[in-house]
Amino acid sequence: MAGPAASDKGDRPDLLTAAIFVGFGALGLWQTRVLEGGTLAQMGPGFLPRVVCVLLIVLGLVIGFAALRRDAEPIEPIKLRPVIIITLSIVAFAYAATHLGFVIASLLLVIAGSLADPGGKWRTTLLLAAGLTAFGAIVFVYGLGVQVPLWPV
Repeated sequence: MAGPAASDKGDRPDLLTAAIFVGFGALGLWQTRVLEGGTLAQMGPGFLPRVVCVLLIVLGLVIGFAALRRDAEPIEPIKLRPVIIITLSIVAFAYAATHLGFVIASLLLVIAGSLADPGGKWRTTLLLAAGLTAFGAIVFVYGLGVQVPLWPV
């Protein structure tokens, strides 16, 4: 199957992204139709979801219109290795966070997730893992009080 002709317009990956954003935004608006919106002074349970959905639709339209003005670019086939590695890393984090503690689980998540990019550098990965783990511990465990142990129990 050949890619788009050189004279075609429309960056296909961005057009797909725009369609997904607009679709999820429209779905969210439809799902929240039964919730009371309220006012800016007294927000109801549907206010924030509707605002987020409208912003998602606007963002999708901006991305879509910008993509229509660029030259055509085909959508590349999905690479399974990154999808599988990232999915397994997230599942492992969810399990490890309760059994091994946040610090070890977070380090494992970043290091295992980095295997999705075979060109990654280990020094960068380890620095990123340490920085994200420290940031996550400060924000989520200490700042927001998420009930997850920092270390194995």
